[in-house]
Amino acid sequence: MASLISFAAQLRALAARQPDAPAVTCGETSLSRAELDRQSDDLAAEFQRLGVGVGSMVTVALPNSVEWFVAAAALWKLGATPQPVSSRLSPRELEAVVSLADPVLVVGIDPAVLPDRTCLPAGYRPGVPDGPVELPDVVSPAWKAPTSGGSTGRPKLIVSGDPGLIDPSADAALLFSRDGCLVMPGPLFHNGPIVWSCFALLHGSHVVVLPRFDAESTLATMAEHHADVVYLVPTMMKRIWNLPPDIRTAYDLSSLRVVWHLAEPCPPWLKEVWIEWLGPGRIFELYAGTEAQLRTVITGTEWLEHRGSVGRPQGGEVQICDVDGRVLPAREEGEVWLRSSRSTPAYRYVGAEARVQPGGWESLGDMGWLDEDGYLYLGDRSQDMILVGGSNVYPAEVEAALAEHPGVRSCAVIGLPDEERGSRVHAIVEADAEAVSVEDLIGFTAERLVTYKRPRTIEFVDTPLRDDAGKMRRSQLRAARLGGDPSA
Repeated sequence: MASLISFAAQLRALAARQPDAPAVTCGETSLSRAELDRQSDDLAAEFQRLGVGVGSMVTVALPNSVEWFVAAAALWKLGATPQPVSSRLSPRELEAVVSLADPVLVVGIDPAVLPDRTCLPAGYRPGVPDGPVELPDVVSPAWKAPTSGGSTGRPKLIVSGDPGLIDPSADAALLFSRDGCLVMPGPLFHNGPIVWSCFALLHGSHVVVLPRFDAESTLATMAEHHADVVYLVPTMMKRIWNLPPDIRTAYDLSSLRVVWHLAEPCPPWLKEVWIEWLGPGRIFELYAGTEAQLRTVITGTEWLEHRGSVGRPQGGEVQICDVDGRVLPAREEGEVWLRSSRSTPAYRYVGAEARVQPGGWESLGDMGWLDEDGYLYLGDRSQDMILVGGSNVYPAEVEAALAEHPGVRSCAVIGLPDEERGSRVHAIVEADAEAVSVEDLIGFTAERLVTYKRPRTIEFVDTPLRDDAGKMRRSQLRAARLGGDPSA
């Protein structure tokens, strides 16, 4: 039988076992396990003084930093729930999240920004306590509550159904090794980076988080710290691959066991070149929502036999249904429905309602199909589909074709009104317009896509279209070009 202990107890046990071992590093700043334990105790005492206790929601608006981990550990030690958000939210966006979360405390925000809330600014340090901080061993009823804007642009909280408990004797499901090293270049307000970083820390790995993603810095950090696990999204993978070969291959990655990639579709050509570069045994892909009903996982070796798949379900079932709810057979595309095998809910929403069918089936809005072996293949979000003259066009397919062009750094495809066909495929491309022409890209896609799927119009931008977590809001891009409200 599993022997579960609190996150706080696990952090203390790790510190007692190897107090000087590195726990977290960001840039030039690093904390040992003992330092993380002591600093989070001191901060927990301050949080407690401000009213934080078991079950409290606390919004954390800190950038990637060791400070982020100190705050999270302090909250777990009080049985509270960290509710991470981007440190770069506008005041209006922050107010919308805070009104949903109704936190006891907001960490990382100047008090003047939210005068009606108790706030501590980034860089805050509590006073030195008079003596040892005594905290009872408690458990957070929900260990995290990240936000998501979803397809509407309106924020919602996804409160974890899992308490802050861990079995220290169990093997790490995400393939971490005790006393290993995870390199995390993704932003800590997104669910994937939160999950990977926190569970690497709790399983005894050294977590090295980059202040923000940079292709060469990621490779250099992996080599410097002898990382055995790295978390990437395909946008990062492409930027790393596009480095000059002499730079990309200059770093020693021999310690690397596992490359996780997730959060956005990975073009098959990009997956193939990474498999050729690092070997299929090191490449792992995961598909899941923040809701965590279940997940699918596929190794590089499996992927070569099921090209384009995201794997088979673990911890539940997948079925594909048409618009009338009829279950479709293998190789017919429809909406992806998930059913967890958990005995307790995996999450709860604040500010949204789940899409459910009888029998415990839920949908995240993805389209896809299953093969005869039960491997899942994803299409696009149903709300992003473009109807061109009666034919369905899924933006991810067009984006994957455009992304093969070496001059394209990132791209987004949306549907815009068209008098003749109802909608036209419009591509927004991050590239140097002097080096890549519209005619060049249209000809490039003509070799890869049937006529109705090709972009009819292309615009160039000079800023990334996906953030460091691989996320992109097509609804906002479309609304900006139509002059409308993306949350309407």
